[in-house]
Amino acid sequence: MFLHLGGDILINQEKIIAILDLETAMRNSTSENFLNKIKEKQKINYISEKSKEKSLIIASDGNYFSPISSSTLLKRSSSMIIGEE
Repeated sequence: MFLHLGGDILINQEKIIAILDLETAMRNSTSENFLNKIKEKQKINYISEKSKEKSLIIASDGNYFSPISSSTLLKRSSSMIIGEE
C-alpha cells in the first residue's frame, strides 16, 4: 500500500524506515545532530514550504520533510494495514 505524505507525494509503505516528529526530535541533541547531518549530506525532498515541516520520513529511496504530523501519518498507515486484512 501507499502512504500519502502531503502534496502530490505517495510512497510505498514497505520503503519507509522511520517517521520522526520534528518538534520532539529537535528537543534531543542526538536527534538534532542526526537531522543536521541528513540535511548536510543527503538530498531532502521538501513536500511543504520550509519552516512548515512537521515530520521527517526516512525511506529507502530518500528522505522527506512533510507538512503532515507524524501522528496523522501513523493513523493513515495503520488504517491501511487494518483494511488489508
